[in-house]
Amino acid sequence: MDADEFEVRQRAREWFHSMRVLPGAWTVVRVDGRSFSRFTEERFDKPFDLRFSALMVETAQTLLTELAGRYAYTESDEISVLLDPSFDLFGRGVEKIVSISAGIASAAFTHAAGEPAHFDGRVWIGTSTTDVADYFSWRQSDAARCALNGWCYWTLRKDGKTRAEATRALERATIADKNELLFGYGINFNDLPAWQRRGVGLWWETYQRPGYDPIREIDVAASRRRVHVERELPMKDAYRDVVDRLLAAERGAEA
Repeated sequence: MDADEFEVRQRAREWFHSMRVLPGAWTVVRVDGRSFSRFTEERFDKPFDLRFSALMVETAQTLLTELAGRYAYTESDEISVLLDPSFDLFGRGVEKIVSISAGIASAAFTHAAGEPAHFDGRVWIGTSTTDVADYFSWRQSDAARCALNGWCYWTLRKDGKTRAEATRALERATIADKNELLFGYGINFNDLPAWQRRGVGLWWETYQRPGYDPIREIDVAASRRRVHVERELPMKDAYRDVVDRLLAAERGAEA
């Protein structure tokens, strides 16, 4: 068999390599920690540990930078990065976007933590800014749900309940039941740190950096970009407004 023909036949079996993100679509890359429940239980305080959150924020910042994203959001052991409709990273190839994003996250977290950690990845696609706001509202709702469940579960565990007992106690519990459970232990869920209940947002901001012009011998200021980390995100409609403003600001910068 001709060598070129043989190569063509083998490449044809890479069934998913030709998949591309739709032109003009908003794209979110989401990475999740693999087996992080056990990883964090063995190394960090429960239900939340600021040290772990700092590692996730550092990883999110690396992803936002490497992927040239517009916005990043992290809660629990996941990170979502929003890519502009005009992005052309890796030719918009789905395999490349997913695999490299997971690789970047794994490398960044491992470097920061000093021990191996792994992430998987996936792609979400939307066609409008409303879709984008819907997506991040969905992930923030998940953050609130996971935070409430986590606080209830670990409060029971620290009170002497076994894994099975704590899980069983929460199986049919409503949100009101869970809040009441915490209140019985002197914990008001609404008073807990916002980053635990609502996640952390990261976006680009412009700032003025002071400098000096040696030729003209005068003080000058130069515009620079940096990543802003927001641990006090609002919720519901106010959070959607934050996302909308970020997208509008970027559109204005591009105009």
